[in-house]
Amino acid sequence: MKKYILKRLLTAVVTIFVVVLLLFSLMEILPGSPFNNPELTPEQRANIEAKYGLNQPFLSRYFTYIGNMLHGDFGVSYNIQQNLPISNLLAKRFPVTIYIGLMAIVLGMVLGLVLGIIAGFNHNGIMDTVSSAISILGISLPAFVFALLLAYFVGFQWKLLPFLYNAKTPFASAILPALTLAVSPMASVARYTRSEIIDVLNQNYITLAKTKGVTKFALVIKHVLRNVLTGVITVIGPSIVNVLTGSLVVEKAFSVPGIGGLLITAIQENDYNVTFSLSFIYCALYIIVMLIVDILYGLIDPRIRVAKGE
Repeated sequence: MKKYILKRLLTAVVTIFVVVLLLFSLMEILPGSPFNNPELTPEQRANIEAKYGLNQPFLSRYFTYIGNMLHGDFGVSYNIQQNLPISNLLAKRFPVTIYIGLMAIVLGMVLGLVLGIIAGFNHNGIMDTVSSAISILGISLPAFVFALLLAYFVGFQWKLLPFLYNAKTPFASAILPALTLAVSPMASVARYTRSEIIDVLNQNYITLAKTKGVTKFALVIKHVLRNVLTGVITVIGPSIVNVLTGSLVVEKAFSVPGIGGLLITAIQENDYNVTFSLSFIYCALYIIVMLIVDILYGLIDPRIRVAKGE
């Protein structure tokens, strides 16, 4: 098991360094400059670039950034708030995004499992039809549609919850964005759970358990869910990252002061340093989540560990 985990960790570290190199290369070939003020003379622009080390060779800047990044230094903002460390920009926004994202994942997992279990145990019944319809809607409609519907009806018409984020009421303000982000993982988990339960219920050992008089609750907990768990993790892993990356639109819709809105602002302001740092953070989050999922595979099912080891 240690060898398996070590290999996954090594792969993740190498991938992160490759991602940084690719992002650096993309920033290098992008047209324009973060210092596009027409009032600047060529000499002034050259002095500014020298101040931030942008006149250094590509590889020199790459390895300098790697060294600074390992110490938690992502550089400074060029345009959004000049010379403000990016770590200070993230300090206020990152917790908000994580808070709403975790709330969305928990809601999506719980609601998805409930819908999937109900549909699986009522195959071809009314509840199965209702659950499948909800899942199809959740997968088909984009997040911004749900954001607009929830903001208009729940926030504006019925006034049950704030439809614009307010730092004074963080929990109430996070409910609508979290519900919007939870729709997609809920639908994916529900569909997968339903299909897996239907498949598991047709297995011989389930029939044997029923003949022994095992209650439906015990059947679900001890036999069905344990076998469905590995497959559900497969869906939940990428869904976590999709929720965080999907927050770009949702944060803008609900005026959430998270890193999604900061990324959009950085792109609009040509603040390359902030854009690069946030892009790297999203990539790193994806790699870390998939690393955790990969390790969980091996812990839950040794057959997967052996197969990947081979």
